[in-house]
Amino acid sequence: MAEAAAEGEGGRRHALVIGGASAGTIFEWYDFYLYGSLAGFITQHFFSGVNATTGYIFALLAFAAGFAVRPFGALVFGRLGDLWGRKNTFLVTMMLMGLSTFVVGLLPGYGQIGVAAPILLIVMRLVQGLALGGEYGGAATYVAEHAPPGRRGLYTSFIQTTATLGLFLSLMVILAARTALGEDAFGAWGWRIPFLVSIVLLAVSLWIRLRLNESPVFQKMVSEGRASKAPLTESFARWPNLKLVLLALVGLTAGQAVIWYTGQFYALFFLERMLKVDGAQANTLLALALVLGTPFFVVFGWLSDRIGRKPIILLGCLLAVLTYFPLFKTLTVAANPQLAAAAERAPVTVIADPADCAFQFDPIGRQTFASSCDVAKSHLASAGVSYENRPAPAGSLAVVQVGQVAVESFDGRGMSKAEFEAAKKAWQSQIGTVLAAAGYPAKADPAQVDRPLVVGVLFVLMLYVTMVYGPIAAALVEMFPARIRYTSMSLPYHIGNGWFGGFLPPTAFAMVAATGNIYFGLWYPIAIAAVTLAVGLFFVREMRGADIDA
Repeated sequence: MAEAAAEGEGGRRHALVIGGASAGTIFEWYDFYLYGSLAGFITQHFFSGVNATTGYIFALLAFAAGFAVRPFGALVFGRLGDLWGRKNTFLVTMMLMGLSTFVVGLLPGYGQIGVAAPILLIVMRLVQGLALGGEYGGAATYVAEHAPPGRRGLYTSFIQTTATLGLFLSLMVILAARTALGEDAFGAWGWRIPFLVSIVLLAVSLWIRLRLNESPVFQKMVSEGRASKAPLTESFARWPNLKLVLLALVGLTAGQAVIWYTGQFYALFFLERMLKVDGAQANTLLALALVLGTPFFVVFGWLSDRIGRKPIILLGCLLAVLTYFPLFKTLTVAANPQLAAAAERAPVTVIADPADCAFQFDPIGRQTFASSCDVAKSHLASAGVSYENRPAPAGSLAVVQVGQVAVESFDGRGMSKAEFEAAKKAWQSQIGTVLAAAGYPAKADPAQVDRPLVVGVLFVLMLYVTMVYGPIAAALVEMFPARIRYTSMSLPYHIGNGWFGGFLPPTAFAMVAATGNIYFGLWYPIAIAAVTLAVGLFFVREMRGADIDA
């Protein structure tokens, strides 16, 4: 009887640990991913002073800025976590995250305060990134150090669900606001509501986290005098541990990161930006896939306690490398069959002098992109039309060929701004008529979207995410000693997810914009996942069941 009572008490304590750490982390991910889900509205309100292509890349880069500083947050808060304790550190990170998100909802736009608007937005993103850099390592370490032997993968897998659940929560709040307000009101001011709601979530998260006790492993380490006095030096200035950090980055987290962001963020971006699916419908379809896929984080975490972390993570990388192209092509057919049919029946080719074509990214908003090639490519990119490039003789005007119909572009250099805008509008109307005649839709027809097939493809992408992400926390915790664990595991995780993963959307979009091929951006995650597969297979040691008290 006493043993049963003790076991029940232990179960409740573990449930509180997992629930408390997970609930707080869900809300932090909610805060962080609001920006990515609302990138189109962010572009309109904060980056309206530059051309459309540059503005969208800027918005994605501002999204990525939060990821860029995550490794620095990992260093700062990882050190504090190894010196000061796991619980105290992630209370601080939560406060920073919640308050900076709330402020984004209050910021005036470019039309009100000019260039100060995007600067303030990026500052808030940097604060969010620093905070999140210290959050994940603390939550994963905290749960793993409470888990009984043989169940570490299962327990930490609940932490792994939080990123997806945070994304799901952000999509649901956005969808509710869009539905209640309508698209016009939501675009004008309603997009701020999900940011402002975060102050309520912050209060709930803090209440939950304050009820938790410090990790027993950390308490024992401190009582025995084994705590590190210089965790940064021990983690990164001594080769045996630095080698583990590098292997964790290249052989585990880099591939995991690009698969995570491809399966969730890039898939949403691809649906909305490339396939022109209505935003609310795209959010709904992705949310359904997230609901179906999320339990598999726990399934693969549990399975990793039995067969190891490495086989499951590397299998996810292999499947991604082999199937991303056919999956995204299937997604095109399912989400916008008119676009897929038109591209097959009347492929588009831009025939232009290569010297006439610029890379359409203008950081200061001063360049017009008025050459005949730039006029053509800019419009096709904004219309979501995939095209091939063919060189033309030097000095000739660019020609857009749609099937058998050729439309000559125009050179706007030397025109006044008014003349150029008028000529561009006329040309866009002409090419729009030709594209429409060839069957290219301005937007995906909601009635023709094959919803089951779209959700099915998104679910498969989500399944890959759960394979690589479900076991990763346990794998990283087991690689490093307790005295420097928070610091050591946080850096490779956040370089992988912050840099390799966070820069995936702007990098892939820039690759698409440069080539005209809507699938070309997939080479980025495929290449990174392939490197992780090779390095992980030959150089990363399986650590399942390692003693984490040492």
